[in-house]
Amino acid sequence: MNDHVIPTQPVVIPRSEHPISRSAISSNALKVLYRLNEAGYQAFLVGGAVRDLLLGIRPKDFDVATNALPEEVRRLFRNCRLIGRRFRLAHVHFGSEIIEVATFRAAAAPEREDPPEGENEDGVEGDNEIPADVDTEHRAVDETGRILRDNMYGSIDEDVWRRDFTANGLYYNVEDFSVWDFVGGVEDVRARRLRLIGDPDDRYREDPVRMLRAVRFAAKLNFTIEPRTEEPIGRLAYLLDGVPAARLFDESLKLFLSGFGAPAYRLLRQYSLFDHLFPRSAAAFALPPYAYASDMLEIGLVNTDARIAEDKPVTPTFLFALLLWGAVLREMNELDGGPSPDLAVLMQACDTVLRAQQLRIAIPRRFAAPMRELLMLQPRFNRRSGVKSLALMQHPRFRAAFDFLLVRAQAGAADPELAQWWTQIQTLPQDQRVQMVQARPPEAHVEGGTAGAPAKRRRRRRRRGGPAAT
Repeated sequence: MNDHVIPTQPVVIPRSEHPISRSAISSNALKVLYRLNEAGYQAFLVGGAVRDLLLGIRPKDFDVATNALPEEVRRLFRNCRLIGRRFRLAHVHFGSEIIEVATFRAAAAPEREDPPEGENEDGVEGDNEIPADVDTEHRAVDETGRILRDNMYGSIDEDVWRRDFTANGLYYNVEDFSVWDFVGGVEDVRARRLRLIGDPDDRYREDPVRMLRAVRFAAKLNFTIEPRTEEPIGRLAYLLDGVPAARLFDESLKLFLSGFGAPAYRLLRQYSLFDHLFPRSAAAFALPPYAYASDMLEIGLVNTDARIAEDKPVTPTFLFALLLWGAVLREMNELDGGPSPDLAVLMQACDTVLRAQQLRIAIPRRFAAPMRELLMLQPRFNRRSGVKSLALMQHPRFRAAFDFLLVRAQAGAADPELAQWWTQIQTLPQDQRVQMVQARPPEAHVEGGTAGAPAKRRRRRRRRGGPAAT
């Protein structure tokens, strides 16, 4: 079909021709759909939930689209709260589950806009901060074409234009259990194909985060990106430089901590998107002395994906340590070219890299501070003689720092025997631990620097602390 013209009448797929069963839909979402319908409003399950149900995947969230205004939704549900400034949304609370209800939005939406704030799984934008001097009464775009304000209620055939990909532009009608498809989304889901609604160049310029969403959905769903949707990504990757850093933090968590971080990372590198999210890390990965840091990141992401699949906890702290380690090593070498820069240099390198990274991705202090501690502990693993070396095991960041050591060893950036020693000592009773460290001769010299890579010596520094991390 023509990507630029969406018919006003959908293709209606009856219940007998699709696999979606009400038994797979949240009972709370069904309550919302039925009550809206009984009150005389149109009510559809929409977007990612419909896509996932067609694929046989249990949706994480169930979102509803309706022609009821937010205030009308609130009158129907006592457990409803209205949120959002740029576009009013109704959140209907059922204990820990929230059903998000959005009023159909107009396609062009030339009037009335409030500051945006992120976007949901279906590619409909919410509220991010916009400049205070921007007229919030009219639609506006910046010089690159990125939408700053765009909001107006509409009809379902206009609302579909506000979806990003055809796979997210599907509507499940609770009235007769049919699926409404304006954009060929059912065919694309069956073909596991990701295709933007509308002109790809225009849609990416309106919201550059759609390029990250293309990567995320391709990695998550094992979809291929349709050629016209794929072609502009590398060419327009630079547009990410203008996206608010806070929004990119949220997007980075979705990319790397949702169970498909490793394939997402490969796609980010393939389309040159990673360079605009983590420019210092990308620059370090391109240099032979620090290239192994990319291998570390891959190993760490594979391990993280496995933990998520096993329903084990993961943390952004460890993720950002992996993402920024190569950049920290490079900065450390620039600060001190000696083979074993001291801990003060490592600390300074961490701070410099973090400050620079905050300009692209706003890492909250609650993750940045422990990440810095984790990296600062790496040199202490080199010390294994004397009872004082055992104090490391009492540090609150020991476990995360130890896991980081294991990844370094897997990537060939730390001695496997070192990783094995720290693995073994954790299994022993305290008295045997003491005997083990007392039996080791004092370390006359511990290698530091950038994992054995040659370092350009710039100046001599008086050693003030332990050896640098590797």
